[in-house]
Amino acid sequence: MADIQLYGASWCPDCRRAKKFLADQRVAFDWHDIDGREDLQAFVEERNDGKRIIPTIVFPDGSHLAEPSNEELAEKIGLARSAMMHVYDLVIVGGGPTGLTTSIYAARENLETLVVDSKGLGGQAGVTERLDNYPGFPEGIGGADLADRFVQQAQRYGVEMLQAVSVTSISDEGHRELDIETATDDHYHARAVLLATGSSYRRTEADGEDDLIGAGVHFCATCDGPFYKGSSELMVIGGGNSGLEEGLFLTQFTDKVTVVERGDALRGSKLLQDKVLNHHRMEVLLRHGVSAFRPKEDGSGKLGTVVLDDLSVGGTVERHPAGAFVFIGLDPNTGFVKGSVGLDERGFVATDPTFMTDVAGVFAAGDVRGGSTKQLASAVGEGAAAAIQIRGYLDRLEREGMM
Repeated sequence: MADIQLYGASWCPDCRRAKKFLADQRVAFDWHDIDGREDLQAFVEERNDGKRIIPTIVFPDGSHLAEPSNEELAEKIGLARSAMMHVYDLVIVGGGPTGLTTSIYAARENLETLVVDSKGLGGQAGVTERLDNYPGFPEGIGGADLADRFVQQAQRYGVEMLQAVSVTSISDEGHRELDIETATDDHYHARAVLLATGSSYRRTEADGEDDLIGAGVHFCATCDGPFYKGSSELMVIGGGNSGLEEGLFLTQFTDKVTVVERGDALRGSKLLQDKVLNHHRMEVLLRHGVSAFRPKEDGSGKLGTVVLDDLSVGGTVERHPAGAFVFIGLDPNTGFVKGSVGLDERGFVATDPTFMTDVAGVFAAGDVRGGSTKQLASAVGEGAAAAIQIRGYLDRLEREGMM
């Protein structure tokens, strides 16, 4: 047996990411698929205070990590996380489709380019089970497969990529040079920086939510939905495109999916609304909001009750789904630039029509940028457009330097 034991399921995107990360680093591990194995499921729950969280990775010293980021995993196994150089033409913060597209265009222009990502390359697309609306793939394509193609194409052009490394700050050094500091205390210098850090799913902040995350409260249907195969009811909170898409996906595992929406109507596309409203396994509760998540009274620590506020007539309603999946919007991953780069009222990066922020040489594109459409195809398009604008900006710097 290898020294590292990885417990997960074949359908779990985060498990695939962890397996790929360890394999890419040539770290030996044993894989344990807990799907259908009550003994292994019990082991995972015992390790995680009753929560069934995967992947769970057990190390030779007896310690474990539950659903670790690539950064946490890299730190645990002692990986080197420094780039080959300290000065680049362009540093891209974020290795999702936007950042990788920009890197491909930049490298083709012979720009020394570094991509730094705090998680795994591929972004949210890389942990999406299947993508059916990306042009060029009429039968759809797996998210991990598409992400791998982006990475391979960037590697072909010599893009240097660091994953599991967080950028902690970006500052203007003067003389048209930017300083990029990482959590590993490394400093990189570049004439241009692209912010392409994307966004993260928002929480309800309802009472009990934090305690039940991973034990009945989830933010990824493709990751955790299969755990509930054969259940009588699952709940989706949020009536936008993501909530409706994930709700339809969950119908294959349960007898009923209840969609909870605070507004007077669903907010998703007309096509998705029609599918949901005409699906025999789906129910829609409008004008209801979550006020609390309560655990079961059997001491298992798992979700037992979702308390809903009836916003039409007042009072509360209690429902008892096996699991609740939260899709109520996205928050931008901009904490590391707050105070140094201009943000809009929602915290997204503000840019001009050339994708430049209020700091010369700092650009932003994709989901992290205010006004973006939060769609994969447009994220890739913005990555290409931003690369062209960055090339133009660097050309202007060179011309001015020669004058």
